[in-house]
Amino acid sequence: MAIKELPFIIASTGRGKYRVTAEAKKIGTDIIVSIWGGSKPHIGSVAAAIPRPSLKIPGKMSATSSVLNFVGHKDETVTKLFSERIAARMNRNCIATAGIHIENATNEDVDMITKNCGTLCTRMLTLLEKQT
Repeated sequence: MAIKELPFIIASTGRGKYRVTAEAKKIGTDIIVSIWGGSKPHIGSVAAAIPRPSLKIPGKMSATSSVLNFVGHKDETVTKLFSERIAARMNRNCIATAGIHIENATNEDVDMITKNCGTLCTRMLTLLEKQT
């Protein structure tokens, strides 16, 4: 099966300080996705995921990831979410970078960003699947 070239894809969700954006691009058969948001977008974490058969559910794909955090950053939850879900569902290697910053974030702020990232990841997967 030939793999079509994946154009640059961008999507956003949320409003104000809770707005998060992601962009994805195919590099060969692999996928790279960047996620950012808040008042100071940056690169705080990088995760690389590789697809593999699930260890618990026969016939289902899963993914294993490795994460690198920059000092003082806590964006690994987002990079693991995107890289692992995309790798497993698309059956391709995936690298995700993320940097979302809200000054003096409360637990409620973190919960809202996490929720929006889940929504955004689902949206990105839908867009990626339409391209392949």
